[in-house]
Amino acid sequence: MYKLLLVALFFIISATTVRAQEQKLSTTNAKAEKLYVKADEYARSRDFNKALQALEEATEKDPKFAEAYIRSANLYKIMGNKAASFSNLQKGLALVPFNPAYANFYFDLADLYFEQGDYEASKKNFQAFLKSNPRNPKLVAWAKDQVKTADYAMEAMKKPVNFDPVQMSGSINKFGLQYFPYTTADQRFFIYTARASTRPDHDENIFIAERKDGQWQAPVSISNKINTNANEGAATISGDGKTLVFTSCNRPDGLGDCDLYISFRTGNEWSKPKNMGMAVNSKAWDSQPSLSADGRTLYFTSTRGGGIGKEDIWVTYQKEDGNWLKPSNLGKTINTPGRDMAPSVHMSGSTLYFVSDGHQGMGGLDVFKTNLSTHKKWSDPQNLGYPLNTHADEGSLFITPDNKIGYYSRQVTTDAGAPAIQLFRFDVPAEWRSSENSTYAQGRVFDAATKKPLAAQVQLYDVQTDSLLQQVSSDKVSGEYTAVITEGKQYALYVSAPGYLMNSVSFDYTSPKNLAPVELDVYLEPIKAGAAMVLNNLFFDTGKYALEKESKTELNKLIRFMQLNNTVKIQIEGHTDDVGADKDNQVLSEKRAKSVAEYIINNGISKERIRSKGYGETKPVKQNTSEDNRKLNRRIEMRVL
Repeated sequence: MYKLLLVALFFIISATTVRAQEQKLSTTNAKAEKLYVKADEYARSRDFNKALQALEEATEKDPKFAEAYIRSANLYKIMGNKAASFSNLQKGLALVPFNPAYANFYFDLADLYFEQGDYEASKKNFQAFLKSNPRNPKLVAWAKDQVKTADYAMEAMKKPVNFDPVQMSGSINKFGLQYFPYTTADQRFFIYTARASTRPDHDENIFIAERKDGQWQAPVSISNKINTNANEGAATISGDGKTLVFTSCNRPDGLGDCDLYISFRTGNEWSKPKNMGMAVNSKAWDSQPSLSADGRTLYFTSTRGGGIGKEDIWVTYQKEDGNWLKPSNLGKTINTPGRDMAPSVHMSGSTLYFVSDGHQGMGGLDVFKTNLSTHKKWSDPQNLGYPLNTHADEGSLFITPDNKIGYYSRQVTTDAGAPAIQLFRFDVPAEWRSSENSTYAQGRVFDAATKKPLAAQVQLYDVQTDSLLQQVSSDKVSGEYTAVITEGKQYALYVSAPGYLMNSVSFDYTSPKNLAPVELDVYLEPIKAGAAMVLNNLFFDTGKYALEKESKTELNKLIRFMQLNNTVKIQIEGHTDDVGADKDNQVLSEKRAKSVAEYIINNGISKERIRSKGYGETKPVKQNTSEDNRKLNRRIEMRVL
């Protein structure tokens, strides 16, 4: 009985220290223990500042008081002070051996190490957390993933990519925040999104800079019709600089959280933006567009239903009538249950760059690339590696058609210590280049009679597959056009307009050595008697008159011309160079012309509308003094009767 009374008295006298004794505190300093218990009382009353002061005094009494550091770390975590929480967790857990009771603290410290890019320390603490046999399956799955990420990152850092970005000039980086860079195919114009700061009264706008004498000029607002008091950003431009798709939120005509809008340039004027409608937009968040070179394929990010993760990448295609098809999800090869965002399609159309935290990376959003196969399937994404990708979130990047220069944005700290987002330029490492290089054909289209600029349709075909690769229009004010050409193909370029003969040009880019920009002005002849055009994409074996299969595109174009102009009668005329006997050349020219005429007749055009005639070597366009000249003389022409 006596002993029971003593015990009761002990508990009354020691009420303030019982909690500390039950936890088997590491300190033997009684004053430190009392301060620890006092801190607990303050914390229960939500006076965290006094609790932290008491804990600081406790560690001054005993610098090896592990539980005091750990308790401080937890309070700092509640208060949102990551730096202080991190410092105290480091100190506290370093003072005690492994203890399963500290599982959540190991987890917190591992996360904080990861946020600083210390993969080795992060992995060690995640492994300690897992060793504690935690019961939360979500935390266990996360920890295991982070261990894999740390292993991947540490290996990637041993094999860094040759990546040396240079901050762009102050004339471009003139805002607090700038991102989503794009250029036109000829790299004459640079567009991006910018805002002065994150202040609510500073809205996003789209800016454009022109290159002159090799230098980017000061950026200007792309158009007062486009930039408004609402946010306009995440913009993309077609290769010819005539189609702009951008994101805007909370506009009166908006359909969802943020919508995609489209505008077209004629001369130097942009049209009033038009919401792309429910055919493309949804009631969810639609943003981060990326246009193909010809502006007829659009990739973008959306949180709409029917996807795989929260943010997925989708694609839509423009129909012949100018409307857009219902978007389709890029599928599980690209999209994951995580975030897959910020697509940037190379102008060759063969490679897509995007950011993701769902594919194996180095933590946060990493940049990946995927290539489009000949079967129109995307390859497994490839991480672009360190030092572009780090433990932090990365933004989108843009790589020029020739695969030489890249642009991207990243967060920096200004001299004044403020956070900012700046644009950088870099030479593209070989590992990051698109699977195909591209260049462009550029020029103006004119009326051959009046020499005035002409609005025309410009189509680029792969003659091997008889497939349309690009379709753009020449500007009705200036006549300018730009078409992107990719290595490895033989192309036919067709320029046509109502009331005119079409004009065809042949480009052979099957050899990479030939990949250079083409400056080509095109003159279209009005349809009238005597008007003629050379059919540049008809192919015959030497000395033969049978049409090769690569001629199909040109022949079908000619048939289509005859269908659209159903009163026109034509004569197909064959010509040769001066190699060989005159008589043989005459016969060959007649047979080649006849082969073309017969193909057209056999495909539905009345024979009363078509004649054929051979001229042999009698009407050269150049003297037969070189192979280049002879090549020009070997030709088939179409003449209006």
